[in-house]
Amino acid sequence: MASYNRIVLMGNLTRDPQLSYTPANTAICKFGLATNHKWKDRDGNLQEEVCFVDCTLFGRSAEPFNQYLKKGQPVLVEGRLRLDQWTTPEGEKRRKHEVIVENFTFVGGGREGGDPGRSADRQTEGASPAAAAASAEGAPREHGGDDIPF
Repeated sequence: MASYNRIVLMGNLTRDPQLSYTPANTAICKFGLATNHKWKDRDGNLQEEVCFVDCTLFGRSAEPFNQYLKKGQPVLVEGRLRLDQWTTPEGEKRRKHEVIVENFTFVGGGREGGDPGRSADRQTEGASPAAAAASAEGAPREHGGDDIPF
C-alpha cells in the first residue's frame, strides 16, 4: 500500500523555541505554531478558527531556529505528522499529533531596510543570518516600519 505523509504550515510561533540535546548531542528544538482560517458565515459575520500545532525540529537546523526565532514571529515549516501515544499516571490513554519539521523558511525578513532594487546577494551582505537565510530562500522581505501585526 502506498502512503504519503507531508504537511506544510505557515503561522506564528506561540512560544519561544525550547532547545535541548540528546545524550548523543543531537539538538532538539520544540515550539508551538498557530495558524488561522478566516471566513464569513451565512449572516456575513467574520469567523476565525485558530489551530495550535506542536512541532519538533531535530539536528543541525535546530540551533539557528532557536537562535533567530521568538514568540510571535512567522515561519513556514514542512515536515511529516507523527502520532504520540502515552498513558497518564491515572491510567488514561492519551494521544496527540505533532509535526516533525524537516525544512523551514524564515518569513517576514529583517528590519535593516534598504533599496528594494538591490540583488538578493547584495541584500545579504552584512545582514543577520536570519535575514540572509530569508533572502536566500526567496521569502518576502519587509523594509522597516513598525506595522508588525502582533
